[in-house]
Formats: sequence, structure tokens, C-alpha cells
Amino acid sequence: MTTLRNPFVTAGMGLILSLAMGLFMFWRTAGMLVTQAIDLRAKALADALPKKEKGWDFWTIEIENLSNELKEERARLRKQTELFEQREARLAAERKELGAMRDEIEALRREIAEKVISIREDEAKNLRALSQTYANLTPRAAVAIIREMDDVTAVKILFLMKPDVVGPIFEEMSKTSGTDGSPLSRRAAVLSEKLRLMKAKSTAST
Repeated sequence: MTTLRNPFVTAGMGLILSLAMGLFMFWRTAGMLVTQAIDLRAKALADALPKKEKGWDFWTIEIENLSNELKEERARLRKQTELFEQREARLAAERKELGAMRDEIEALRREIAEKVISIREDEAKNLRALSQTYANLTPRAAVAIIREMDDVTAVKILFLMKPDVVGPIFEEMSKTSGTDGSPLSRRAAVLSEKLRLMKAKSTAST
């Protein structure tokens, strides 16, 4: 107690307490300043980062890339669809053309059937003589004569010939041109069909 009452001791203790309180306040304030400085530095660094390093912008780029891929895929599918439609249109045109050709053939067949050729009794003798004469000719010579005939007369003469004579004549016609320069192959096909119908009618009537 005597020591505590000593003024020098009391003054020393007050000085020590003052120093301790000052150090406490200093470290407290310094800590707050350091914390604020760290926060400001972190914010500055975050603002200075390029946008591509930020999370939201990173996902934006990914979404943009995905969108570009989808656009490319959509364009590819559109092109494939256009090619498919063009092919379908071409096939439809070809089917239409084939249908027209089929109708033309059927019409020609009906026309031929309606005009089945027959030999009258008053011309049979003369036609047999001609058929025998032409049968003794070469196929080229026979074609040269038949080329100038109408279909009805030509079919009647061919009808009276043997099949082994008619075959070479048709073969020669397929390699010969008509008076107008067009090949006689089409006419050979018409004469062959008329000859077939004529033979069918003859067989049915006997």
C-alpha cells in the first residue's frame, strides 16, 4: 500500500496504461485500414479483368458458339431439304413423262386394233404373187420397195411371207432411213404390231 501511495509509482503505472491503450487503438485502426485496402484492391483487380475471364461473359460466349452451331445445322438441313424437293420434282416430271408415253403407246395400240388389216378375196392372188417376188429379193432391196408403200399394202404382203423372210426385212429396216431421213425403226415397229394383229385375227377366224 505504501508503494502504491508513492507518486512515482502511480505516474509510471499511468504512463504504462496510456501506452497500452494507445497501442490497442493503433492496431485496431490499422487493422480496419488494412481490411479496407484489401477490399479496394480486390475490387480494382476484378474491374481490370478482361470480360472473357468473368463467369457470365464466359457462358455468353459458349451460348453464342452453340447458337452458331445451331444456325449452321439449320442451314445444312435447309439445303438438304431443297435438294430433296428438287429430286422429288425431277422424279415427278419423269413419272409424268413416262405416263404420257404409256398413254401414247396405248392410244397407238388401240388405233392399230381398230384398223386391223384383212385381205380381200379379189386382191389375194395379186398379193401372193408380190409376196413371192419380194421374198426372193435381198432384205435391202425388199426394204427399198416397202419404204415406198403405205402401211396397209406392206402389211398384207408381209403377212403372206414366211417368218424367216420377214425377220431379216425388219432388221434391215431398223438400219435404214426413210424418204424424210428419219430411221425406219419406228415404222418397222408399227408394221410388226399390225402384222401381229392381222395374224391374230386370221387365227381366230379359222
